[in-house]
Amino acid sequence: MIDHLLPINQILQGDCVEIMATLPEKSVDLVFADPPYNLQLQQDLYRPNHTKVAAVNDEWDRFESFEAYDAFSRRWLTESRRVLKDSGSLWVIGSYHNIYRLGTILQDLGFWILNDVIWIKANPMPNFRGVRFTNAHETLIWASKSQGAKYTFNYRAMKAFNDELQMRSDWYLPVCSGPERIKNGGKRAHSTQKPEALLYRVLLATTNPGDLVLDPFFGTGTTGAVAKKLGRRWIGIEQKEMYVQIAQERIEHTSPGGAGVRLEQPEKRRELRVPFGNLLEAGLLQVGQNLYFQGDRSKTAQVQADGRLVCGDLRGSIHQVGTRLAGGLPCNGWEAWCYIAEDGKMQPIEMLRRLLRRASASEEGTPTTEKFDTI
Repeated sequence: MIDHLLPINQILQGDCVEIMATLPEKSVDLVFADPPYNLQLQQDLYRPNHTKVAAVNDEWDRFESFEAYDAFSRRWLTESRRVLKDSGSLWVIGSYHNIYRLGTILQDLGFWILNDVIWIKANPMPNFRGVRFTNAHETLIWASKSQGAKYTFNYRAMKAFNDELQMRSDWYLPVCSGPERIKNGGKRAHSTQKPEALLYRVLLATTNPGDLVLDPFFGTGTTGAVAKKLGRRWIGIEQKEMYVQIAQERIEHTSPGGAGVRLEQPEKRRELRVPFGNLLEAGLLQVGQNLYFQGDRSKTAQVQADGRLVCGDLRGSIHQVGTRLAGGLPCNGWEAWCYIAEDGKMQPIEMLRRLLRRASASEEGTPTTEKFDTI
């Protein structure tokens, strides 16, 4: 363990590349980065009523050229990859000004892009000059450390979060406004403060309680605040002293998540894999034993020695035969096929798989949750 070498739950002030270089290799579970966008603004922007728009014109967003921006991006992404665990992943958010350049550099450095997620802004700023479409979205890139690397994706948690529908890659969320928008002297403290709802999805989807999240462009501390709420650990790096102070105060006043953050169900795909044939090896099922599709005694299949089922002219795995009986609809054979338990009641064979998992975990003395391979 290298936790004692890490500044956990701390904000480090200074240059992100220099500070990341001091962190141990392969020590971080997730990097979330909201880097400068390099907007290349040439002039002030005014509304139709002649009031000035508070655009992103901060010094930290100015670069001499695309080449200078690319060199800076390559340096911080290189350090991000070094400190990421092999099972870790990275998120970076940007606009059309920079996200395509960042995507190229990510791939050049060996990252493997898993998804691009479109944050559709429910309340975007209009295009006051009327010369372009309203910029109503930003793009997030989610990438693993390398092709084929293991990574965390809490699919079931995100599906439950989304009313049992698969979470899509277009997220409709409002920009940071109202009480959430941090003010300093009556004006917004940070020009690109992200809404907590955005970070909530990122951390819920791709980290587990106790994981360590690094944000090299910490700003006003949104990542740290959400990490605290969700029971994740964090490290923030921020160059500007004013932002450090704001973020520190914000996180100190953020209530940590209670026991609920520990009640997330383990992902099925991270549980110990148990092939159907293992039930035969363990004696939980017998060769020739009848199984019943969805508990219907008229739909019977016999277990074969090789783990396949025979149902009339059908022969195949529990999933293949189940799909045919379901008229071609996708079928989870573990839930669909039932056996008659000792008490005479029908039970899905999933119950036997759970028994075998518990027995295996008990023998090994380790939990049955492992991060899984890429699809």
